[in-house]
Amino acid sequence: MDAFLVLAKSAKGAACAQLILDALSAPGVFVFGELVESANVKELASSDKYRGHFHLLRLFAYGTFSEYADSEQLPELNQQQMNKLRQLSIVSLSKSSKVLPYVQLQQELHISNIRELEDLIIDAIYLDIIEGKLDQKGMCLRVENAMGRDLKPGETQHLLQVLTDWTETSEKILALIDSELEAVTKSDADFSASKALYEKNLESAKVDANKASARSAFHDGEGYDRMDQEGASGRGFAAKKAVRGKSRKQ
Repeated sequence: MDAFLVLAKSAKGAACAQLILDALSAPGVFVFGELVESANVKELASSDKYRGHFHLLRLFAYGTFSEYADSEQLPELNQQQMNKLRQLSIVSLSKSSKVLPYVQLQQELHISNIRELEDLIIDAIYLDIIEGKLDQKGMCLRVENAMGRDLKPGETQHLLQVLTDWTETSEKILALIDSELEAVTKSDADFSASKALYEKNLESAKVDANKASARSAFHDGEGYDRMDQEGASGRGFAAKKAVRGKSRKQ
């Protein structure tokens, strides 16, 4: 396309009209928006003789084959140009649906033969115009991806509005996510603090329980010692009394 843009700077009238036809036939050229905006090309719109060439170029930029077929004031296309416009039309159709029935494609592209339609689609896939698969059993084309086409006049503002709405929605979603993350973080912090307090109280309770157990064991041991001492004293007194009794008898 760069070569055609350079030539368009100096081509006027018939030369510019022929330049358009050459660009439409050029292999690998599928985007024409810049050429449409070229000053010399725009001049053709006011020419009675070459106005059709200008409108034909606009169809290749963002129109469809069905629009071409419905018009009687556009230059005749050769087979290569017809195939290119049909393939670009498939791109436009895939914007509204990723599953395109053969019946719909035949109607939009004005093709009666299914084999011819499938060959056209296969060429479009090889040219990277679309990515998809032919579903011969389901009689449809399943589009996975497609190249971008130029925007129609007035669509730029609509696209900007769509992007603005998308940005605002994204910002709201991100704000909501941030709020949820903040709540989760606070909840985790509260849980960690509660867990730490619980573990501290549990450890303190264990220490108190150990101290109480130690005191209880100490008191129990002291009681046994006293009983042993008292028992020993009693036995000693009884022994002394018995000795005294024997002495008196003697």
